[in-house]
Amino acid sequence: METDWFDVKSKLGTIFYELSQEIDGFTKDFEAEVRIADPRFGDFQVNGILGFAKKNKKNPRELGAKLLAKAQQSKNLVNCSLELSGPGFINIRLIPDFLQRWVHTFHNQCDFKHRFAGKTIVVDYSSPNTAKQMHVGHLRSMIIGESIQRLLKYCGANVIRDNHLGDWGTQFGILIMAVKRAQIDVSTLDPEKALDEFERLYRNGVALTKQNESFSAEARRQLVALQKGDPENLHVWATINEVSYRAFDEIYKQMDVTFDYVFGESFYRDQIDHVCKDLEDLKIAEENQGALVVFHRDHDRFKDQPFLIRKSDGASNYGTTDLATVLYRVENFHADTMIYVTDGRQQDHFQQLFLTVKRWFSAKNIPLPQLKHVWFGTVLGEDGHAIKTRSGESIKLKQLIDEGIARALAIVKEKNPNLSATEQNEIARIVGTSAIKYADLSQNRTNNYVFSWDKMLSFDGNTAPYLLYAVARIHTLLRRLEIPSNEKREPKSMATFSTQEELTLARKLIDFPSTIAQVLDDLRPHYLCTYLFELASEFSAFYNANRIIGETTDIFEKRLLLCQFTLYVLETGLYLLGIPKLEQM
Repeated sequence: METDWFDVKSKLGTIFYELSQEIDGFTKDFEAEVRIADPRFGDFQVNGILGFAKKNKKNPRELGAKLLAKAQQSKNLVNCSLELSGPGFINIRLIPDFLQRWVHTFHNQCDFKHRFAGKTIVVDYSSPNTAKQMHVGHLRSMIIGESIQRLLKYCGANVIRDNHLGDWGTQFGILIMAVKRAQIDVSTLDPEKALDEFERLYRNGVALTKQNESFSAEARRQLVALQKGDPENLHVWATINEVSYRAFDEIYKQMDVTFDYVFGESFYRDQIDHVCKDLEDLKIAEENQGALVVFHRDHDRFKDQPFLIRKSDGASNYGTTDLATVLYRVENFHADTMIYVTDGRQQDHFQQLFLTVKRWFSAKNIPLPQLKHVWFGTVLGEDGHAIKTRSGESIKLKQLIDEGIARALAIVKEKNPNLSATEQNEIARIVGTSAIKYADLSQNRTNNYVFSWDKMLSFDGNTAPYLLYAVARIHTLLRRLEIPSNEKREPKSMATFSTQEELTLARKLIDFPSTIAQVLDDLRPHYLCTYLFELASEFSAFYNANRIIGETTDIFEKRLLLCQFTLYVLETGLYLLGIPKLEQM
């Protein structure tokens, strides 16, 4: 089988487009729009004819009939049965022999590295503010960003993972003011309790700024002094960051998240003046009420909304450091693309940032990288509001993760009391953290979603435990057969897929490449979650209806192939979601 059939959906789209260009009535702007079909009608469907016909005032049924006749004569489509349906839709069903050959071929050659080969992509994610503990609001950027970078790397990109910490902003002016007023030597604090103490001091500082403008002014002065290199303020700042980094790392290790660089805003502080001067010299930035801003006057939404570059008191802000960061990544990482994973409330900021970069780089003749903002909605409690503790505070992320592991451990002990304590704890760690990750990733990222322990830890439905159980089930079978899970077999004899369950499972496996392509197009991991859940469901139906052990060699080999390829796809898909494999539960 030719390797260009790896993504069947894409290959069919190319074939039908090329055939259309040989037919009178079609033009170059025709798009075949091959989609996965309702199983009742076929495996794929060519949907583009109706829209093209309407746009060009032609009869879609007639165009469809012409394209069908041409397709039925094509040597490239001998593995398909075709039929015309409705107003110009062409249904495509792959023949069983093709399904068997595809599964066998690409079980040994499953490779996506061509998609982004040679591309350098920076993924900017997690990015919490130091001086504060990570809370549930930091969950989504970390989980979604980790999945996206794994997907890009799997598809051949040179991925640079950057945790762009908020370690140079307004919170430090408030905190340093509070530390000085309390006359605390931060270097003497108990490292285990220091972050709690900093949060208490920060709350006190915020309360003071709300009471009296003089405290707000003092906080601003302390921030400016820090950013200008005041030694005392730098000492407080460095101590706070060191404590924060340790707390962040503990969570990252639990969630199997790693970074190539942890370049906070402070890393770019020596580049701030250059950015501001550049934008002023190029007449992109201007002074407005004492601050340095950029207006995008040709933009409907932002023509009267300034993009703040430098505050009136001389302090830098997110806009300044983000501009310096883009330039650094182009000059030092040679980035082709930068992807920012943040919540949806920052959409305006990133739109203005990208517009400013475009004008700045154009004026300097610097190649413009592709800039993408991957934004997401809010995690809600079961009351439909942003999830909080009973006292109304944000839930600490460490507490959330620990609770997930504890709940998973209770389930593991109930289901597998004979396992050792070490085995139970490791399974609980994987199930607990995976349940949290999967519950988030299985939602369309731009939607809010309701956080529910009972749902995410269920062994029924679209959950991590359900998928992990499907993986463990196949590993159990392979252990019984004494076959290594990663073995690539070349059977001497193999029957063609024939039972309904074999055919349905094979068709679902064929959808894997197009699913990966869909996820990459929109950077929405929930498409992959839905696919994996459907694949696991189809495998369960296949496994329950088709005997494997004790069958004749040719039947055994084809069913074993389906099991092994399903295992590969499930484990690969889960890895891309940040979920480790689990061989027993």
